[in-house]
Amino acid sequence: MKTFPMLCGAVLAALSFAAIAADAPSSYNPLETFAPWSYPQPSNAYRNASGKPGPLFWQNRADYQIKATLDPTERKLSADEVITYTNHSPDELDVLWLQVEQNRYLKDARGAFGGGRFPDEFTDGEHITSVSVEGADGKLQKAEWVIADTRMQIRLPQPLKAHDGKLRVHIGYNYTVPGEFGGRTDWNATKNGDIYEIAQWYPRMCVYDDLRGWTTDPFLNNEFYLEYGDYDYSVTVPWDMIVVGSGELLNPQEVLTKTELQRLEQARHSDTTVMIRSADEINDPQSRPKQSGTLTWHFRIQNSRDAVFGASKAYIWDAARINLPDGKTALAESAYPVESAGKDAWGRATEYLKASTEYFSKQWFPYPYPAAINEAGTAGGMEYPGITFDWKGAKGSDLHALIAHEIGHTWFPMIVGTDERRNAWMDEGFNTFIDIYEADNFNHGEYAPKRDSEYAPGHGNPADEIVKVLTDPEAPSLLTRADAIQEKYRHPVTYFKSAFGLVLLREQILGPERFDDAFRKYIHTWAYKHPSPSDFFRFMESESGEDLGWFWRGWYEYNWKLDLAVQNVAPVDGDWHKGAQVTVANLDKLVMPATLEVVYTDGSKQDVRVPVETWMQHRSFVVVVDGNKAVKSATIDPQHALPDVDRSNNTFTVK
Repeated sequence: MKTFPMLCGAVLAALSFAAIAADAPSSYNPLETFAPWSYPQPSNAYRNASGKPGPLFWQNRADYQIKATLDPTERKLSADEVITYTNHSPDELDVLWLQVEQNRYLKDARGAFGGGRFPDEFTDGEHITSVSVEGADGKLQKAEWVIADTRMQIRLPQPLKAHDGKLRVHIGYNYTVPGEFGGRTDWNATKNGDIYEIAQWYPRMCVYDDLRGWTTDPFLNNEFYLEYGDYDYSVTVPWDMIVVGSGELLNPQEVLTKTELQRLEQARHSDTTVMIRSADEINDPQSRPKQSGTLTWHFRIQNSRDAVFGASKAYIWDAARINLPDGKTALAESAYPVESAGKDAWGRATEYLKASTEYFSKQWFPYPYPAAINEAGTAGGMEYPGITFDWKGAKGSDLHALIAHEIGHTWFPMIVGTDERRNAWMDEGFNTFIDIYEADNFNHGEYAPKRDSEYAPGHGNPADEIVKVLTDPEAPSLLTRADAIQEKYRHPVTYFKSAFGLVLLREQILGPERFDDAFRKYIHTWAYKHPSPSDFFRFMESESGEDLGWFWRGWYEYNWKLDLAVQNVAPVDGDWHKGAQVTVANLDKLVMPATLEVVYTDGSKQDVRVPVETWMQHRSFVVVVDGNKAVKSATIDPQHALPDVDRSNNTFTVK
């Protein structure tokens, strides 16, 4: 970890708390910035003050069995679903709430009135054909249900008992698959056949937790909040289609040829990409184990919060081994049309997927699923457990960034199961943060540094770029509910500001050694659980040993600005041999620790670290810097690492 000449040796006198300058003109109020900070959620026996699950922590569970049929001719998906729901809560439940998100595509859906990202095209929504409940005695009873936009309430014939009560819900349903306007789920055309990206495709349980009870926020534009469980699902499609889905393919002998099985086995032991089904084989009937009728693909994924799949007869399919910690492995796979092929495009997709998954696994938490899959279509960039839907037209550095970002969502929110519909900054921002270091690591920095416009407002220094957000009076704070954030601020705030906040925390406030250890422990502690913002704040404070209320308030609760300045440089008692007095000031509401660089007339330099505690009582402060040479200039934040809104006052030159 990089250290600074702070509080050691001759520099122990560098911060002379006896030498205090007169207050500078400033809107900064120390009592406001350093006031006790109130966490958004309380600590209690469920979630304790250290940011960890408490002794009475509980979490409900939903396991799924789904048998689905995809009819490309009618563009319809039909299915029967059985949900095994376990109520670990201390509350008896008389109703269940589920998400029925195909209703987002109805013309009168709430989300159609929000000015969101979905085009003005529609389907006839989700058709629920039957609902019945199976109790502990195994008897089926029909249940009443009520649809409210993208939510469905099931009224139970008998209440579900608290403390591990269990029941099974049987649901029959169907819907028309939306076209490209679906956004996250769709069908889209290629020259060798349509690609189906099937997500939000089954009624799925809402979360019931200790924070809000039933979390029934409608599906407007933001993503999901889901319970964990095991998924066993099968998809019946025409014989000539390939299906790639979340988890492990359980019946490869039934849906693949002997050649494909051999290639797949080869890929499991190969660090280079192996072609499972080539472009030349796409229109060859012999690349399928049968030449008529249908095939049923059977998948399973465990300890997951979702499962999705892609299906097409147009897929090229390749794969390679992922090397995981402790000698474990998984399979990296890519499925894409011929239009996406090429060494500058999806021909490297599996390479990108393998490298990013290996890096995230080593750095933060081991990848938990048997396969990681890139699927090419028009969903653009959408993450699900074990599989991502990525833009089929992406190439080069854009494709690498897209794949790394979307598979990075395995860690946030697939492993650390935050509420994306309310706190999108905890998955998009955290994921964007880990992307930065993955880009540095990939192929000796081939695509580093990560400064692409998808995740930042511009291409320059991120500390300078974020100033555009901090100085915008209309910009929302990070703690704003996700669906209340306008589209123009979604990336600058939810992705970029959240990610850069963690960069500041790691590089400027805590240092990598303390931050990395705490962040890793946070992931391990909350793996497959539902942390709140307060759990994160408390955990990072407790593990790092810092009171960070000033940072949570200024960066997360508010959109405060930072304006550090150097206002004067003078010799101590008029004699440079006694050292220099450098007057630094904080002129706005945000505070940060900073580096003060002193440049001497002979060209030499000295750095002094100005801690954040400097501003607990003062708006300006005289830093006494040891030395015996004349000073030419002094600069606060010389490396432009901090989001200072006015750099014109950062340097004082001695005349």
